[in-house]
Amino acid sequence: MKFSRGLRALILLIFFYTVASAEYLYKDEVIFNPDFSTEVEKLGNELYEKTGVSLRLVMIKKLPMNQSIVAYEKELIKDFSEPTILLTFSELDSQVDILASSPSLYEYFDRKQVLSPVTSPVQAFVMALFYSDSFASFKETAGNYGGTIIPLLAGKAKPEELLGKYSGSMFNGYADIAEQIAASKEVVLENAVGNANRITILIIKTLFYSIIIAGIYMYLRRKLFYRRQRLEQK
Repeated sequence: MKFSRGLRALILLIFFYTVASAEYLYKDEVIFNPDFSTEVEKLGNELYEKTGVSLRLVMIKKLPMNQSIVAYEKELIKDFSEPTILLTFSELDSQVDILASSPSLYEYFDRKQVLSPVTSPVQAFVMALFYSDSFASFKETAGNYGGTIIPLLAGKAKPEELLGKYSGSMFNGYADIAEQIAASKEVVLENAVGNANRITILIIKTLFYSIIIAGIYMYLRRKLFYRRQRLEQK
């Protein structure tokens, strides 16, 4: 099978780009954005140099047939000898997961927090209030917040905005894990994203859900008032 000179050049370009970006953005079947790759590489490289922990981002189109995301990660993580953490996203399966090569690595970051579907404590409290069936489940749900990936992934986006949503949410989670590891190791990352945007989002969501709680309170108070009136009239 013969290839034109232009096609051969394109294949070589894709090959070299893949090799160049296959360190910390280990797989990218979704974004294909050089700027995104550069940011992940800079942060991942600095984290590894200062902590010895390799944080790799894997973004695939779809999981292999009949394979869970955890099984996929377990196969993939066998390729690495150094302490490795995989942050994996499968677009068509709508799944995100984090897997560490050693259980001891989970001590450096809060996996449950990063993957939480809610961002603010107020939102978590409201969910616990409505969906818990016991005090234990209430306590667990109310304490599960601070998510830096799933709340952004769950947001609505137009078709032309999907790649931006994916790259933004996954880099947000990647940076969150990296910064937690750095803090645990007592090192400072020059390429860290910081908490400014997260704090702003947290404040906005806290205000929003505070209004919801206040509305629910006023509604229940009015219902009780009218009920008391009806009882008094009888």
